[in-house]
Amino acid sequence: MPEINITSIRTSSNGVWQGDNPLDHAFPLLIVQTTLILAVSRFLAFLLKPLRQPKVIAEIAGGILLGPSAIGRNKEYLNWVFPKWSTPILESVASVGLLFFLFLVGLELDMSSIRRSGRRAFGIAVAGISLPFVCGLAVAFVLRKTIKGEDQVGYPQFLVFIGVALSITAFPVLSRILAELKLLTTQVGETAMAAAAFNDVTAWILLALAVALAGNGAGGEHKSPLISIWVLISGGAFVAIMLTVIRSAMKWVSRRFSSRNNMADEGYICFTLAGVLVSGFITDLIGIHSIFGAFVFGLTIPKGGVFAERLIDRIEDFVSGLLLPLYFASSGLKTDVATIHNGRSWGLLALVIATACGGEDYRHLRSGDDVYDSGERVSDARCADEHQRIGGAHRS
Repeated sequence: MPEINITSIRTSSNGVWQGDNPLDHAFPLLIVQTTLILAVSRFLAFLLKPLRQPKVIAEIAGGILLGPSAIGRNKEYLNWVFPKWSTPILESVASVGLLFFLFLVGLELDMSSIRRSGRRAFGIAVAGISLPFVCGLAVAFVLRKTIKGEDQVGYPQFLVFIGVALSITAFPVLSRILAELKLLTTQVGETAMAAAAFNDVTAWILLALAVALAGNGAGGEHKSPLISIWVLISGGAFVAIMLTVIRSAMKWVSRRFSSRNNMADEGYICFTLAGVLVSGFITDLIGIHSIFGAFVFGLTIPKGGVFAERLIDRIEDFVSGLLLPLYFASSGLKTDVATIHNGRSWGLLALVIATACGGEDYRHLRSGDDVYDSGERVSDARCADEHQRIGGAHRS
């Protein structure tokens, strides 16, 4: 397939009768990609259902199957269906779905319950990131000595990056699994989500530090490590403003909202959906992933009223059923198992996975005793812990 100049890509074609190939145009290709991903992921979800695997596993596996690890080894297929120029388009659409899904997660969580479990969640977050981070530093030392060219990367930023990659639970993966298993609004789910949110913010602060240390590459200008402090302060200010000023505004909107579907009610819905996007933009501007902003904005919406129910009814099926699978499948599409050529590479991969899983499992042994439901230990905590472990392994 000939190289395509991305600046010449048009949104839609003129049709095959005028000699246009729809797969050379952005929107028809996106339709084909979305349909293919949904069909494969749903089929895999059906096959994995007897094994009690969540849909997110099928979606990631579907991306791997469609990507360069399996079917995508046929370069002609890969260049036609998943060309490189289409990757930003697919990931942008998928990110919109992820943004609104995390908004829905925040919308369903009870802020008072999160506040009550805040200290416990913070303790779990600290326990969950400390030992895996130290283990990640050890793995970084091995990788630096083993992989050719890694010693050319600055030592501090390399250590920080690998440590973060092996110690952070994948926030979207955990949210997806807890929502699917109806554990999101339980004490276990709320504690797990609060701990994962702490971990996620910590990860972006540490990554900001790594980027500052790395600068702009070899010979580039190194940025001040104080950038990570500014990210922390800005993130804290964002959360404070959202949970005070914006929360009060959303309470006013919720009180004014009715169930009559009049023009004012439609305006409130549009205003809220725009607020999700703006919140995501602000946290991205700060240096924290945009999903964190959408999640916090969801926490500001009053729970249990007509307004919250209408929001969920409007966007839940479209986001969870259509857009969200694209995000997890895109992770699999970027995975190329064929690049692992020899026994040493497979050994290093096994070391990384074992370290990520081992560190997470140790965290759960130490923190599992803190999770109770109405004074009684919840057996489902082990389920949530196992899901976090899966998210950590995927992140690595």
